[in-house]
Amino acid sequence: MSDDSQRPIVVKKIKKGGGGHHGGAWKIAYADFVTAMMAFFLLMWLLGSVSKGNLKGISDYFNNPLKVANAGGSGSGDADSLIQGGGNDITKQAGQVNKGAPPAQTEAAKDKKRLNELKQKFEALMDDKIKQNTNLGQYKNQIKLDMVAEGLRIQIVDEQNRPMFKSGSSELEDYAHGVLQEIAQLLNEVPNTVSLAGHTDGTQFAGGAAGFTNWELSSERANSSRRELIIGGLDPEKVLRVNGFGDVIPLDKGNVYNPVNRRISIVVLNRDAETDIRRQAGQSEDAVEPVASAQEGFVNPIKKPVQ
Repeated sequence: MSDDSQRPIVVKKIKKGGGGHHGGAWKIAYADFVTAMMAFFLLMWLLGSVSKGNLKGISDYFNNPLKVANAGGSGSGDADSLIQGGGNDITKQAGQVNKGAPPAQTEAAKDKKRLNELKQKFEALMDDKIKQNTNLGQYKNQIKLDMVAEGLRIQIVDEQNRPMFKSGSSELEDYAHGVLQEIAQLLNEVPNTVSLAGHTDGTQFAGGAAGFTNWELSSERANSSRRELIIGGLDPEKVLRVNGFGDVIPLDKGNVYNPVNRRISIVVLNRDAETDIRRQAGQSEDAVEPVASAQEGFVNPIKKPVQ
C-alpha cells in the first residue's frame, strides 16, 4: 500500500461574484425612489396652483366618487358663485365655473351693438363730409352724439350766428334742410324707431298769436324737423314720438339764454325704450313685433288691424 501521507493536499478556493460595486440591484431601487419623489413634488405643485374651490372639488370626489356622475357637470368643484374662481389668482375661493355653451346674445345686447355701430358710422360720415365741405360737415360743431338710457341721441344745437330755424319761427333755414336730410339716410340703416324733441332757450316768446309760448314753438320745430327727415327719405312709420319741451330742459343749465339750448334732439330708440313708450301710450306688448336686424330691413312694429 502506498503511504497516505504522501497524497497531495488539494485546497479549493470559491470565488464569490458581486465584488467591487456590489452589482446593479441598488440602482433600480434608487430609480424607483427618485421617481416616487418626483411624482410627490409634482402632486404638491399641482395642489398648490389650483383654487380652494377646486381643491374642495377634488376632496369631494374622493369622498363621494359618484357625485359627478349623479349631479352631472364638468367637475364637482363647479362654483355656484357668479364670480369666477381659479385662473391666475389662486386666492379665489369660487372654484372653477362651468362654462358650458356660450349664452345667446340678448335682444338688448344686439340693440346696443347696433346703436354703437350707427354712432361710429355717423362719426366717420362727419369726418368724410368735413373733407367734402358739405352741409353736414359745416355743422360739425353743432351736432352732438352720445349714448343715453333710451338709445343713441343726436342733438343739433344752435350757434349765435348759425341757428337752425328763423327767429321765433318753426321755418328751417336753408342750410338746415340738407343737414336733416343727410341724417335721415343714416337713420334708415337701422330698424329702430326714433323720437324727436324740440327745445328753446329761456327767452320768452313775444309776438304771434295770443297764448303762443315756447311750448308751442318747440313742438312746432320738432314737427318741422320730422317733416324734413321724411322728405330726406326717412320711413314715416319709424317716427314713434314728437315732443316739445319748451325751455324746461336746458343743455346749459348755468345760462338758460345760451343759444345751444335751442336744439332738436333725435333719439334712435332701443327696444326697451320703444316698448316703454308704447306701454305709456296704452298699447299692449302683444301688439309689438320684435325689431328686425339691420340686414333684414325695417319691419313695422305695429301690427295692422284685421280688416
